[in-house]
Amino acid sequence: MKRVFSTLFAPLLVGLGLRLLFILKFPANSGDTILYEQMATNWLQHHVYAMNVNGAIAPVDLRMPGYPAFLAVIYWLTGKTGVAAHGVVMFAQALVDLADCVVIAALGVALLVLADGTARVKPVFVAGMWLSALCPFVANYAATLLTEVNAVFWTSVALLFAVYLAADTWQVMYPHRHRPWDWGTDYRAGAIPTGLAVGLGTLLRPETPLLLIAVWAGNAFALLPQRQTRHWLRIVLVTGIACAVPLLPWALRNAITLHQLQPLAPKNSNLPGELVPRGFMAWEKTWLYRVSDCYLVSWKLNDDVINLEQIPARAFDNDEEKERVAAILEQYNDDLTLTPQEDAAFAQLAGERTRRHPLRRYLLLPVARAFTLWFTPRIELLPVSGTVFPLKQSWQDDKVDQSVTVLFFLLNIVYVALGMVGAGRLWRWNPAVRPAVFMLAFFILLRTAFLTTLETPEPRYVLECFPALIACAATIFGKPCVASSTR
Repeated sequence: MKRVFSTLFAPLLVGLGLRLLFILKFPANSGDTILYEQMATNWLQHHVYAMNVNGAIAPVDLRMPGYPAFLAVIYWLTGKTGVAAHGVVMFAQALVDLADCVVIAALGVALLVLADGTARVKPVFVAGMWLSALCPFVANYAATLLTEVNAVFWTSVALLFAVYLAADTWQVMYPHRHRPWDWGTDYRAGAIPTGLAVGLGTLLRPETPLLLIAVWAGNAFALLPQRQTRHWLRIVLVTGIACAVPLLPWALRNAITLHQLQPLAPKNSNLPGELVPRGFMAWEKTWLYRVSDCYLVSWKLNDDVINLEQIPARAFDNDEEKERVAAILEQYNDDLTLTPQEDAAFAQLAGERTRRHPLRRYLLLPVARAFTLWFTPRIELLPVSGTVFPLKQSWQDDKVDQSVTVLFFLLNIVYVALGMVGAGRLWRWNPAVRPAVFMLAFFILLRTAFLTTLETPEPRYVLECFPALIACAATIFGKPCVASSTR
């Protein structure tokens, strides 16, 4: 049995089984899926990156082109589109996710090697494979048509090459220390693929360049105290240019077709000429921190009636404020279209609430959003309510429902805790690995901080951080050699 668990193919087979379980038993739908499918189909059939707007094909830029390109390739290979291609797309995503397991395991090995080149790498690689293959939080996204699986894969690739770059940084800091596992001293061997991977990831998720900032910060942590400013600037320049290369065709397309310089997707995902509800979103940011509230309020905007009684009490500081919101919603619910006047009224409410409680707006709510992003049960794609409290009543109502919710919640805590323990152990292990650990930690903190500024805090947006957590967790199974402790 021990030999079975130590083989490299066992976690891949089990991981494939887990993903097929999600695909066959729990396939999920998303509102964004329709957008991606329209763009992919129009791109393939009409050679235009466009959506169907009011019965006509209209070029748009409200989503990055990476995932529609992924769908279009599958449509072209299979001759199927839309719902008919869902099974093939999901299976392809399962394969991408399994490939990601290998990359994450390699990332764990790279961290181990950077800390101690004489340590045995196989236990860490196998542990990384098992931890990533059995992680359900990314695996269940193979069963829905969203960017997550592909975005996490390219994040893992970028992190792997970024650690490669960190190894070169160590050589610049200490050129007299030659080690048998050194990959060379040419920083471009790590900088160029790191930038390219970030650029390819950006074609899937527009916030991916946050990873590049973390790479720069990690190298600055190592190089600037050693007065290696010129070398750090070279890394910044090369990785930045490499990141821009995959984005150049997209930026040129937007300049030529839409007559605007737009290297990324619009922040608010709006169609040309569509009202951006900035006042409404500013009002949401003064009270919303749970994704369940998005279903009741945010995602109903301009599509469905917003019920005042379903809005949490924390959205109102007093009865007068609640009456004002009721008056705005009464007008909105008449035609289900937010007007500029109604949006301005929400903006006024947001300003008043912010001035009344600035600490709540700029500290307490972002912290609550961060906690929600990281510690929700992550069962949004499963046919589970997520209800835990009151414990006794929830258990009596549906034992399976509550058990699955609690299991996913605890499993999430385990992965986060293992990642933190692994990162702390690496930090104490050897100064050579500290720039890489600093980079990974900075990436997680930076991405989390950015996500707390969004009005709709979806937990899936932190899944790109899980490769770093799992890789650090895998290093727990690596044992330091005696020689390394004397460094």
